[in-house]
Amino acid sequence: MTETSEIHKGLNGVVADVTAISKVNPETNSLLYRGYPVPELAATQPVEAVAHLLLTGELPSHQELETAVAQERSDRALDPTVKAAMDSLPTTCHPMDSVRTAVSLLGARDPSAEDSSPEAELSKARRLFAQLPAVVAYEQRRRRAGGPTEPIAPREDLDYSRNFLWMTFGEEAADEVVEAFRVSMVLYAEHSFNASTFTARVITSTQADLHSAVTGAIGALKGSLHGGANEAVMHTFDEIGIRPEESEDEAKARAKAWMDDALAQKKKVMGFGHRVYKHGDSRVPTMKDAMDGMIEYFDRPEILGLYNGLEQSMDEAKGIKPNLDYPAGPTYHLMGFDTEMFTPLFIAARITGWSAHIMEQRADNALIRPLSQYDGPDERSVPGA
Repeated sequence: MTETSEIHKGLNGVVADVTAISKVNPETNSLLYRGYPVPELAATQPVEAVAHLLLTGELPSHQELETAVAQERSDRALDPTVKAAMDSLPTTCHPMDSVRTAVSLLGARDPSAEDSSPEAELSKARRLFAQLPAVVAYEQRRRRAGGPTEPIAPREDLDYSRNFLWMTFGEEAADEVVEAFRVSMVLYAEHSFNASTFTARVITSTQADLHSAVTGAIGALKGSLHGGANEAVMHTFDEIGIRPEESEDEAKARAKAWMDDALAQKKKVMGFGHRVYKHGDSRVPTMKDAMDGMIEYFDRPEILGLYNGLEQSMDEAKGIKPNLDYPAGPTYHLMGFDTEMFTPLFIAARITGWSAHIMEQRADNALIRPLSQYDGPDERSVPGA
């Protein structure tokens, strides 16, 4: 490295490796999982099939899907040791802390934790995919109970999305809610070399185990500039004020006034803009359709008013478009999830994407170790040396 080396803060614009898992094309606003357009997957495929696609490279045959579904349903139950560890944590800590702890413990208890063969990695990835809904569901339940409570046992007669909602709320969700939830899980499943995925690959490059890499990815996802943005969207809605008795137009007017004031004060408003997309997040239209379905199902036009007011004001003032977190936050809110649980939901969806990248990194590994350019004091002597 020379004194004139170009510095890429945040690795902006740096191509660190190749991947066959997903492709983001900012020019055409397209996102592909293993070559398939994500809107098409969200419109047609169950979460279990998309998980199989990301982990293996191909959509499953009918028999392969049946096998994957049967395996997922057999691994759903919350490990009693994990429950006990979660119960030992205060309900005042962030849910991400609980989920991170649970994943680390699952790794410590996994009999093949140190086996990094492709077969073992795939099995561990499938288990984590099946185990995380119980962890996330129980975290919401214990918080609402103010401490330890009884988890709701999974049901093998329900698919991934229905069972997730069942374990969280203790009742079967309406088809409309299940559909919106399924769509969100597909859209959040993978997104190239984002911060948490790159974190997982860096950890994997040291030859650390899969659970360590996932635990590190969860830490990266906790930040408000990454996964925590969907929570921040609802905090914005709460600050403006959610008034169910209000009309769509009334809510929209208040949201526009709030956004105009926020921009005048140069506040950072979460849920808008994206490091990769320059013309709007390609996942937003599909998630927005799911949100619209929830607004119609629950008859909550004021949520649409707040959404449209903020979006319109930001577009008019800055030309900045929403990202996936913007419609996802209100959608999860309408389903009944507590705001702090939004990012753990992101984990449950992204576990297959992370796992796919961990396996891809392991298959053709090189230690990820960038250089830095020093700008501290020149060499000097310690006083009295």
